[in-house]
Amino acid sequence: MQTHNLKRTHKNKKSRQIGRGGVKAKTSGRGTKGQNARAGHKKRPELRDFIKRVPKLRGRGVNINTSIQKNAVPVTLAQIQNTFKDGDKVTQTTLMQKGVISSLYGKKPSIKILSTGDITVKVTVSGCALSAAAKTKIEAAGGKVIV
Repeated sequence: MQTHNLKRTHKNKKSRQIGRGGVKAKTSGRGTKGQNARAGHKKRPELRDFIKRVPKLRGRGVNINTSIQKNAVPVTLAQIQNTFKDGDKVTQTTLMQKGVISSLYGKKPSIKILSTGDITVKVTVSGCALSAAAKTKIEAAGGKVIV
């Protein structure tokens, strides 16, 4: 094998042409005018603005003082009086079945029974939060409260 018979495995790398006509033409690879064409130009990276904004959006959202706990759905004694009979049980499932409350995001919502209205029906309440006045009214009517 002679040196003139040798072939390269990789071709020569072509130098990158800059600008319109080569090395010193028009924009010289800067591609634009103004601030971007000047030596030592520093443009503020757009990504930095988004990064600085992230901690304010993380976690609890815009207002961090809002409560994490979901508000309970209020159910009045008047609604229980109209929908339930003597000896019935008042729970989350029975309230949903009777149509007093509806599901919240596909789940059973937490319920609080309030003392608005009067009750004469003897019902057993379980799995619901009650106001103190509602508890006394239910027990006065002959019902039970199971916590």
